Amino acid sequence: MSRSARPAEDVAQDAVRSVGLIALGAGIAAAAVGTAVVGGFVAAVARAVVTPDRKRAERVPIHAVDPDRMTVTLERTADTELQGRYSLWFGGGTGHMRIGDVLGTTETTVTRRIIAVDAGDPTSARRGRWGGWFYLTPGELDVPVEDVDIPTPNGPSPAWIVRADDPDAPWAVLVHGRGVTRAETIRAVPVFRAAGYSVVLASWRNDGVAPRSSDGRYGLGSTEWEDIDAVLRWLAARRARSVVLMGWSMGGAVVLQTLVRSRFADMVDGIVLESAVVDWHEVLKSQSRVLRLPRPVRKVAQRLLRTPVLHRVVGLEQPVDLRELDMVARADELTVPILILHSDDDGFVPSSASHELARVRPDIVRLEVQTTARHTKLWNHDADWFDARILAWLTEVVQPTDATSAR
Repeated sequence: MSRSARPAEDVAQDAVRSVGLIALGAGIAAAAVGTAVVGGFVAAVARAVVTPDRKRAERVPIHAVDPDRMTVTLERTADTELQGRYSLWFGGGTGHMRIGDVLGTTETTVTRRIIAVDAGDPTSARRGRWGGWFYLTPGELDVPVEDVDIPTPNGPSPAWIVRADDPDAPWAVLVHGRGVTRAETIRAVPVFRAAGYSVVLASWRNDGVAPRSSDGRYGLGSTEWEDIDAVLRWLAARRARSVVLMGWSMGGAVVLQTLVRSRFADMVDGIVLESAVVDWHEVLKSQSRVLRLPRPVRKVAQRLLRTPVLHRVVGLEQPVDLRELDMVARADELTVPILILHSDDDGFVPSSASHELARVRPDIVRLEVQTTARHTKLWNHDADWFDARILAWLTEVVQPTDATSAR
């Protein structure tokens, strides 16, 4: 794909070429109809990429719940069969269980221990939503928590603050991924506190907690970074001397864009990425294969996102150019130590871009790989592994120096 901007006429020609064989021989009227149908399909694909889910679907069948034995039997999938600690929502999101060890499996089901039922009656649940959040609020960790509103371009954005005992401690800013909220990031609070950090658990536009943007669409990192920039501005006003940013999944793309765009980036002394989007092309390519989308559909959908005027078809106020979000291509702009945690069986965000970034920037990137932890669930699958990697990196690589202390 050319890295120079292309006019709308080129996009239209590509779209016509992609459906030309279908339309050929069917007459002018049929060609017009075929082009309109395929064009609508392409627009729908592009729109899905940038549109937040209005409702979080519960897709995992629940076969049985035994409240006496505290067990639940679920459909067996690559996620539900993994050992570790997870969450299961049910009842349209009103119910919540914490799930523990695998107790038994069949070819189609898995039975697991229920650690706790936090809300709702699971005995009547028939389907649920499996997730990596384990804690619902940081208060469950028995730590001091403050609720603050951080001024952002769209209005006050709620954040949780967990302060270290040392008022001069460095800060960690935790940035959640797509389709979830700041509760996803609570899992990392203990390891950062163990390393002596105060922590901000941030929200960002269109996540259901922070204010909605005027178009209500994801920028895939190209707009959301402004909300993390606002967190850095808030910290600068409080004389923060050193900041580590950590992002999960799309939150990784947000963090990386913050590093290369924010005027407060000189406060950042390191970045942690968990199952992160380093290059959106690789994500969309992978998902297109899963959905069996023809390559031209993906290519034209990407051009719709980035082309002026045509970007409005998908509801965007500003174009989103995935080439600008490719941090492998922009690797020479990265200037701080980076710890990447990724599982090679991720299932949503391929680890290939993480491996490539580590290859091209071995001077600053430390890559730690799992093989069976799936997407954004490295802590859930093995919390000791997760904590040890982050703590070692903070201690060995990012421990604040006299220079950062003087800021």
